[in-house]
Amino acid sequence: MSGLSAVGAKMIGYMAHLILFNKPCGVICQFTPEHGHQSLSDFIAAPGFYPAGRLDVDSEGLVLLTDNGKLQQKISHPKFKLPKTYWVQVEGQPDDKALSKLRRGVVLSDFRTQPAQVSLIAEPRNLWERTVPVRYRKNIPTAWLSLVLKEGKNRQVRRMTASVCYPTLRLVRYAIGSYTLQGIAPGEWRMVEGF
Repeated sequence: MSGLSAVGAKMIGYMAHLILFNKPCGVICQFTPEHGHQSLSDFIAAPGFYPAGRLDVDSEGLVLLTDNGKLQQKISHPKFKLPKTYWVQVEGQPDDKALSKLRRGVVLSDFRTQPAQVSLIAEPRNLWERTVPVRYRKNIPTAWLSLVLKEGKNRQVRRMTASVCYPTLRLVRYAIGSYTLQGIAPGEWRMVEGF
């Protein structure tokens, strides 16, 4: 896995397991249901696994879960800088100035973001229908961005795009390090072994 060395793997001490889960919109990243939302327990029956990082309830896509606490910390801790790739549908057509700001890092109310890799992309192929429809305005176009971060603070992507005047309409996390959603439908998961 990108960002985790062989030495780190030996420190873990045994063959750790990872679950790659494609979280649907509206599902919370915990096993205990809350506020009428579905939780991970509605989809994953694997005792001893815990999420390594979170994805907010309105967002979709890749969540990693592991049965090893040290690996969980390595995946989720910012100091290991695992890149996270997001597909972001925004309201409007971002111009070069907005994209440049995102690339340099933007100042939010409580911190300045690290520089991000950002590019305009076509709507991702084979993207599923969202369970909660995206807000649609007839006279306002939308665009898709690929955004890669090495940090992940609360609602960071949404706050970043809003700060350059292009609100996020839909947010899909496609990859964490070398792991991707490829071949995993919403609400489904796959277990892999590593290290």
